[in-house]
Amino acid sequence: MSPPSRIRAHKATGQLELEWPGSPAVAVPFRHVREHCPCASCIDENTGERILDPRTIPAGIEPTDMSFTGNYALKIVWSDGHSTGLYTWDLLAELARDACQPKE
Repeated sequence: MSPPSRIRAHKATGQLELEWPGSPAVAVPFRHVREHCPCASCIDENTGERILDPRTIPAGIEPTDMSFTGNYALKIVWSDGHSTGLYTWDLLAELARDACQPKE
């Protein structure tokens, strides 16, 4: 997956805006992004089971810093102090697709 052409954190709406060339921008709630952190403290490295309890994430979670890691991922520092997750372009694209799905 190629990198997004635009990544913006809209703190007023609590959403991460992601856009890839040739596709419309998609807004993904910060909380949804934080819930899907791929780091070893959020997912068991041996089983792949998610160990992060979403109920422990503060309601007003937001990024305090974002930076690129090479040309493959976005590193986000969150307002709850969490900063070890690297969100690959594939993962961000998956989260964007999730955000576009109708809620049941």
